Amino acid sequence: MRSFHLVSLGCAKNLVDSELIIGNMTTEGWRFVEDPEAADLLMLNTCGFIQPAVEEAIEEILELARIKEQHPEQKLVVVGCLVQRYKETLPDELPEVDLFVGTEGCHDMAARVGRLFGAESVAQVELPDRFIMDSSLPRTLTTPFFRAWFKVTEGCDNRCSYCMIPSIRGNLRSRPIDDLLREACRLEAQGVRELSLIAQDLTAYGNDLGQGTHLTALLERLLRETTIPWLRLLYLYPSGIDERLLALMADNERIVPYLDIPFQHVSSRVLQGMNRRYTSDDLYRLIERIRRYLPEVALRTTFLVGFPGETERDLDELITFLKDSQLDHVGVFPYANEEGCGSEHFPGQVDDEEKLSRRDRILAVQAEISTEIQKKYIGREELVLVEGVSRETDLLLEGRTRFQAPDVDGCVYINDGTANPGDLVKVLIEESQVYDLVGGIVGEAQPPR
Repeated sequence: MRSFHLVSLGCAKNLVDSELIIGNMTTEGWRFVEDPEAADLLMLNTCGFIQPAVEEAIEEILELARIKEQHPEQKLVVVGCLVQRYKETLPDELPEVDLFVGTEGCHDMAARVGRLFGAESVAQVELPDRFIMDSSLPRTLTTPFFRAWFKVTEGCDNRCSYCMIPSIRGNLRSRPIDDLLREACRLEAQGVRELSLIAQDLTAYGNDLGQGTHLTALLERLLRETTIPWLRLLYLYPSGIDERLLALMADNERIVPYLDIPFQHVSSRVLQGMNRRYTSDDLYRLIERIRRYLPEVALRTTFLVGFPGETERDLDELITFLKDSQLDHVGVFPYANEEGCGSEHFPGQVDDEEKLSRRDRILAVQAEISTEIQKKYIGREELVLVEGVSRETDLLLEGRTRFQAPDVDGCVYINDGTANPGDLVKVLIEESQVYDLVGGIVGEAQPPR
């Protein structure tokens, strides 16, 4: 039995691809190992969305190549977005790599890499046809057993001027509802208690399928045909959030009151340059409408600062918006001027140092806002999904409320009581920090089913 080691970089959608790779490889007789020194095959699933991700991927490739130098019998395979984006140049720049595979090869990777160990010659770059996963494919979860990412679409039909995703991942491709239900039921049987729906644009789900296929219809089926306690919605396009979705969330507590809506900016002028289909006024109205349906909702967003032509006035408008809107979670990223994007040659490019300065100014404002928002939880009993022993100290447990998404938001430090990973427990919040909460268990644990 040959062994393989896999490193996965990038977003949650990329991680699902890695889980498909592991599932396919192990089903076909390969053994996954944690130690790269002990593997016959070294694999890296890459992100190539922005330059920092490209640089991280190159560094990881070179690190794996150094291991391979010490073990000449090893093979090195690089897959994913980096390959899809730089397919013409990578073989010459990285001759240490035995095989490059694009974004569409995760479901039959064992057959592809197996040829490296045979007598036949193998092309150094393979770019399979566009593909979308389905429930029949083996998938090995790499997240804790009680939570999973649930990828409902592939690709994107939006054409934001700063974004490479359509050219890397292709146009929107949605999975049929029946297929998604089969996977959701299987994940529930494995013990999943939190299912996070992900897509490049979750609100576009079903646009390519027609016949009444849309996000609300999918959620109605998930509510009806599973008992998964928490359904979480991530990455919604602002103008795609409609009344039927909000009404369904208001009527069903199992859809947690949490929405991740990347705004990217609030200046109408900057948004127009980004080719985003809404204005500053639209965003104010959207937040008011969401909170009318969901008064307790936690809102997460991301902003790009330093977009070409962004002025101090635009930045002040963003700061005013933050203070007015009181968003719960905010990520801020400096604009990356990517080769091949529509905005690559826009006038008014901003200096990198200035981009970082603007990012830090926004984050400082949000830290003050978050500190105040967190105080509202003190004295409240909140349902918490227990992750396990805290990453900070083994004297505490750690978990998340409905208002905190995995990996990106703060957590709850549990300083009293006992519970197991995957338990849903009631916690009395006693203390708040900038992003985290502290409290003790006051309700009996509900073990995973």
